[in-house]
Amino acid sequence: MKKFLKEFKEFAMKGNVVDMAVGVIIGGAFGKIVTSLVNDIIMPAIGFFTGGISFSEKAWVLKDAVTEVVDGAEVVVTPELVMTWGAFVQSILDFVIIALCIFMSIKFLNGLKKQPEPEVEAPAGPTQEELLAEIRDLLKNK
Repeated sequence: MKKFLKEFKEFAMKGNVVDMAVGVIIGGAFGKIVTSLVNDIIMPAIGFFTGGISFSEKAWVLKDAVTEVVDGAEVVVTPELVMTWGAFVQSILDFVIIALCIFMSIKFLNGLKKQPEPEVEAPAGPTQEELLAEIRDLLKNK
């Protein structure tokens, strides 16, 4: 059991795991900001331009509710079946905005990275065999 706890501690304290945890927490907070942006700013603006339509309330009723009168009171036996497509549209906008922000952030960070300069190769000199052949030829000529 001690070995297991030691291995777990080593795993949990690695830099990558801690960085990932921080990223998840910040990502959750960022998601809330984007959701608020879509729900509180973008969708009301779209509603304004579309004549006051609120997409969050848009839905298709697939099946009406079934009610019965019991002791003079109306009781819902089966609730209505509703497809809330407006909420789906808002979720798609959330996703697109988050994806765009992540794309822009990564593009910005990649631009900050310095591009490694290509190594300039020194001009190739003669090989050892070529030098020995040259020395031999010089010795022959003497």
